[in-house]
Amino acid sequence: MKYTPNGGQSAVGPEAWFSGTVHIDGVRNPDEQSAVGCAHVRFSPGARTAWHTHPKGQTLYVTDGIGYVARRGGAVQEIRPGDVAYIEPYEEHWHGATTDRFMAHMAIQEADGQGQVVTWGEHVTDQDYGRPAATSN
Repeated sequence: MKYTPNGGQSAVGPEAWFSGTVHIDGVRNPDEQSAVGCAHVRFSPGARTAWHTHPKGQTLYVTDGIGYVARRGGAVQEIRPGDVAYIEPYEEHWHGATTDRFMAHMAIQEADGQGQVVTWGEHVTDQDYGRPAATSN
């Protein structure tokens, strides 16, 4: 067993990766013991990721609030606490909060053989973000 005491601080999400205010609490980074990385990510209303992909896919587990997730060319899906979204390897996508609610999720992804977990693209346009959402439930 490996125990890591809580000693980190929340980091502000980089402007190159996010639109709006986002805070990231790292849970674990891939290392020699496991290729799995995990973070708790909190989005303020209207905040969202840029388009991005993961070489081994990504799992999102929503912990609080109401948000959106969408893949390139697909419908925007509303996500709520307890929902799980799995994004396929190399599937271009984004996720974030709705315009009037905070949203937080656990983001779990695996590094590839070169240690890569994500490739970032351009910011999501207001047009892509504002597409009608499909409701979950």
